[in-house]
Amino acid sequence: MGFYKKRRRNKKSHDREIQTEYIGQLIQHDSSYHKFSPYAECKWYLITSLDDYSRFILYYKFVEKETTWQHILALEYVFLTYGVPFKYYVDSHSIFRFVQGRDSIWRRHYLQTDDVDTQWKMVLSDLNVDVTYALSPQAKGKIERPYQWMQDRVVRTCARDKIKTIDEAQKVLEQEVERYNYRQVHSTTGEVPAIRFQRAKREKRSLFRDFTVPSPYKSTKDIFCLRMKRKVDAYHKISISNIKLKVHKAPLREEVELRIYPDEKEGVAEIRIWYKDILTDVYHVKNSDLNLVHF
Repeated sequence: MGFYKKRRRNKKSHDREIQTEYIGQLIQHDSSYHKFSPYAECKWYLITSLDDYSRFILYYKFVEKETTWQHILALEYVFLTYGVPFKYYVDSHSIFRFVQGRDSIWRRHYLQTDDVDTQWKMVLSDLNVDVTYALSPQAKGKIERPYQWMQDRVVRTCARDKIKTIDEAQKVLEQEVERYNYRQVHSTTGEVPAIRFQRAKREKRSLFRDFTVPSPYKSTKDIFCLRMKRKVDAYHKISISNIKLKVHKAPLREEVELRIYPDEKEGVAEIRIWYKDILTDVYHVKNSDLNLVHF
């Protein structure tokens, strides 16, 4: 009677696929927002990093709030544990990419897309790691499929065990990822991800390189950090969140860079002040006293 219309299927399927030949050649990084336990009061974010060649999950963590700092911590873990990869593959989320017209905080009439590096991308730039952006969800199918699988497995386990807190859910996630990485045969590669990863490593089919702190920096906290710039005033001081800090070894009216490493466990942030190639000062300030909400 004409009340039902069939779905139009003139859309072409996504048939392009990136082929990699080495571990570390491409790391797929993403986050998923989902209610992983029906007994939890809210949804959580799952942040993961996946090696494209082996399908080995390098990083996985539940967080209550998705922030730039959480994604920088993911970089820190992968780089210090496995090495520095050749390239990252992410979507166009504002944490990963500046898009003109969307990022109003940075918007200027003369700034175009990718004219400004995000905090996350600055870390990769310091270590000469390339970034490629996926322009559609279909283009990230390799990491979306593990998300779908993990959501299914983790949700059922959390429901069975009546998980309520994010710490309990993290333990469930660790068990499921351990099974995926070390015991499950991947449907596409036909191999267990960990075995494929280790064999490629033995055969020297790896584009991971050893992590070293690039000169002139002195610590990993100078790389995996949040960055700000300030000008030294007439009293040799700078201001951050109404906190005055004395700056040595930097001329008046010159610009200095603050590299900030907030320690979530201790609740204290280490502020390292750099003037060109000189580390001028190191301060420790409570995280609560710093306005790092937008990071």
